[in-house]
Amino acid sequence: MRKVSFPAAAAMLALGLSLQGCVGAAIGGAATVGSAAMQDRGLRGAVTDNAIAIEINHYWFQKSEKLFAAVQTQIYEGRVLVSGAVTDPDMRAEAIRLAWQAKGVREIINEIEITDEGGLKAYAKDTWSAGELRSRLLFARGVNSSNYSVEVVNGTVYLLGVFTDAAEHDRVLAIARSQSNIRRVVSHVIARDDPRRFRSPPGEETGTRS
Repeated sequence: MRKVSFPAAAAMLALGLSLQGCVGAAIGGAATVGSAAMQDRGLRGAVTDNAIAIEINHYWFQKSEKLFAAVQTQIYEGRVLVSGAVTDPDMRAEAIRLAWQAKGVREIINEIEITDEGGLKAYAKDTWSAGELRSRLLFARGVNSSNYSVEVVNGTVYLLGVFTDAAEHDRVLAIARSQSNIRRVVSHVIARDDPRRFRSPPGEETGTRS
């Protein structure tokens, strides 16, 4: 979930926009509900993931605006992929620590880069690349694009979600790798029958949270 300012991000989240990013925002509220219903996680799962995103972003913003602006989330069925670019290893560790505090988190995938690269020019290029890839997946044959979350950071594509079969996943990877301005593709998409989709969040197996 890309962020420019806290008020804008909070407004989008409050409206219940899909975590799929620009495509979901452009289509509008009614279509977002329809898209969520088509996803393997369903409407309830999409709402739960949005709630997790709101909570994580709240913790980040409370900590510092710099942290909030530097990192973003992709969330699918409680699996949280955190990406972004920071210059301080302690900031990276703090982002992950705070993300674990959100209710309903099953797993956190840490893809935060420690680098001096970035800036407005890179951000603009990454935003354009992510939007283009989402559009290509939307119209790709044999791909349920609603099951895929896409982010691009410094030319790296991060994918999260659920694939129907290996052929679909391979098709998505091929589309991402063929796109200009993309230097590598990192996929954390899992199969429909992967046991990670069904396990309880840590501390909730017995009804308690640490």
